[in-house]
Amino acid sequence: MKKRLRILGGVILIAAAALCLSAFSGREYRVSDGNAKNVVRLLETLVNARERPSAAAGRNIAADLERIREVSQKDHEILAPIAAYWEEVYLDPDFEIRLYREGEEAQLAEEIPNSRTHAFVVLGYALTDGEMAPELMGRCDAAAAAAKARPETVVICSGGATGENNPDGHTEAGLMKDYLTGVCGIDPARIFIDESAMNTAENAANSFRIMRRLGVRTMTIVTSSYHQRRGQVLYRALSILYRERYGYSARIVSNYSYDIEPPPQAAQKDARICAMQLAQILGVPEEDAAALRPRKGTGK
Repeated sequence: MKKRLRILGGVILIAAAALCLSAFSGREYRVSDGNAKNVVRLLETLVNARERPSAAAGRNIAADLERIREVSQKDHEILAPIAAYWEEVYLDPDFEIRLYREGEEAQLAEEIPNSRTHAFVVLGYALTDGEMAPELMGRCDAAAAAAKARPETVVICSGGATGENNPDGHTEAGLMKDYLTGVCGIDPARIFIDESAMNTAENAANSFRIMRRLGVRTMTIVTSSYHQRRGQVLYRALSILYRERYGYSARIVSNYSYDIEPPPQAAQKDARICAMQLAQILGVPEEDAAALRPRKGTGK
């Protein structure tokens, strides 16, 4: 069974990469025309720093940011904190991923408030024949444990109608809400759903629309352990862009993860997929962002 899940996960990972440069309705920013290639260069440098660590990584990132500044100070103000957070999440070996332990009460960070201004944001996972995969149930179990530990908070589930054999158009978020209420006993009044996101970038964009409407000020991202870093970076990017455009921001205060073995090549491909989705969020033209795609025969 575990082998079958790993194979399925690998197929889903490949499909996710294919979606990364699709049309993105949640764009909140567009980099300056003269900076598109500079931004792609920075994202490639960030990926390389994760995939092939070196002592020169920090200098290379700083040099790329300076090229961006020379074209647009505003682009630099957006990209610099995103790059810094990437370094914290992807490059710092001490970055903590908090894990859900099945059957145990959630051991949450003290920083998570028990308030309706805090949201547990639960990221979806591709459906299998229109139904929840065991991994998605695991993410929901983690979210339920967290929600029970902070009973005044809200829960946001994000995920659209995924999977090749899904004739009834079931959505990840819709099934997640059914599971959280029917199996886990979470009050449906606490749960808000986004049923259109098709990748993590769209999870972030659509979740922020909901959080802004609800007046959420802080959040905890709930997903699988191997997917947590990507979620952190993309939600941090949206937080920066929403503050720039709307004067609103929701701050990430923690994370909580369903612990599962990653699909094949997940550790290698995750940073690149994250960079591709960052390019989406930042409004990098597709023809420029295509340079971030994995190249055949290179292992990248």
